[in-house]
Amino acid sequence: MRITGITRAYVAGLLVVSALAAAKAQDVVIVAYPGVPVSQITSSQLRDIFTGVRSRFGDGSRAIPVVLKGGPVHEVFLRRHVHQEPDEFRTLWRQAVFTGQGSMLKEFTSEAQLLDYVAVTPGAIGYASRVPRNDSIKILTVVP
Repeated sequence: MRITGITRAYVAGLLVVSALAAAKAQDVVIVAYPGVPVSQITSSQLRDIFTGVRSRFGDGSRAIPVVLKGGPVHEVFLRRHVHQEPDEFRTLWRQAVFTGQGSMLKEFTSEAQLLDYVAVTPGAIGYASRVPRNDSIKILTVVP
């Protein structure tokens, strides 16, 4: 089988689009309610909050984790910060609900909805691929 220049260009174009989508999805920003008293969070604290191990920030204030229903940003967040695949994460929370040890996290179908909720809900913490530069959302720095 002979590969033509058009085929090569098509394959190269697909690779570029895939790389750009992956790069965009890699940019995950941790956001919180603007009144949250912390400005940084450790990797382990973040993972513990989103897996239900802890319900408070490092300073003792209440943390309310919220998530996207799915998509590349959700998947990158789970893999990078929670160290779980989406199915594992969903199973973890279903088991917590079934055993009475927790309730399902609030899920949003869009980043805009998630950001709107975080902006007005004391203690809320979530993530997004990009955040408008204003005082309605606090961006948290993740430290090792």
